[in-house]
Amino acid sequence: MFDGTGAAEAAFRRYESIRPRLPVARFPVASRHLAHLGQAADHYDGFILDAFGVLNVGETAIPGAVSRMAALRARGKRLVVLTNAASYTRAQILAKYHRLGFDFSGDEVVSSRDVAVARLGAVAPRATWAAISSEGDSFEDIPARVVDAVADPTAFDSADAILFLSTGRWTSALQVHLHRALEKRPRPIVVANPDIVAPREADLSQEPGLFAHDLIDALGCKVHWFGKPFAEGFADAIARTGLPAHRLAMVGDTLHTDVLGGAAAGCGTVLITDHGLFRGLEVAPFIAASGIVPDIIVPTT
Repeated sequence: MFDGTGAAEAAFRRYESIRPRLPVARFPVASRHLAHLGQAADHYDGFILDAFGVLNVGETAIPGAVSRMAALRARGKRLVVLTNAASYTRAQILAKYHRLGFDFSGDEVVSSRDVAVARLGAVAPRATWAAISSEGDSFEDIPARVVDAVADPTAFDSADAILFLSTGRWTSALQVHLHRALEKRPRPIVVANPDIVAPREADLSQEPGLFAHDLIDALGCKVHWFGKPFAEGFADAIARTGLPAHRLAMVGDTLHTDVLGGAAAGCGTVLITDHGLFRGLEVAPFIAASGIVPDIIVPTT
């Protein structure tokens, strides 16, 4: 669905098709074009940073991103990473960023996994969760009973609720199994990564949001979303900075998650075009078609 030529266009169309399920925001009439993220530092006191497409692409740091973060720190700017990478625990995320050369502390990282885990009890108290997760996920950071439903798909039939963290082991057969289990007995679904796709070194990966929206389309399921573009993740990230939302800019590579979510949270927005969803494409037609207008557009971090 999102492979090869036209993958970004297909992803954009899917995002537009589920637009009524996303937050509502107001946008500027036009964007300011700057050469790089450093030039946006004159306009904001801090930055909430997406990871993929802003700091890294897959397992590779974007050239100049590490030094850019250091330069922003030297100017006294507050930095917080807000990532939808729900297949990683906090320790794993920090280890990855440090391996890539970034110096973020634990207090400077908010993952959609953490945002979701903190709210599981409110969604389904004392539930047993059937987790869709990556290989080796231990669930030690989750204060609830969690079953690996990819290893044991019968959990979809018996569990009280569904927790969708990762598509790393997801298959069409498992999607069908989950569909049938929910059709027979509807239950709460928590999606800790609302992304439809994510940029990798050579392509776009399919993410949990894609499959969750397919379930909503087919069954009208109730889904609890945690992560960009939804409010709770932004609230947690903004709180970490100690700054009012309007003095912060959300920096990302997508319109429907980063820019829309940041604007809905009351932040400024910066779209980076060269490393993420829109790499190799002219972004103006997508902005015009969606009406999602960033405050600032830069080619690179």
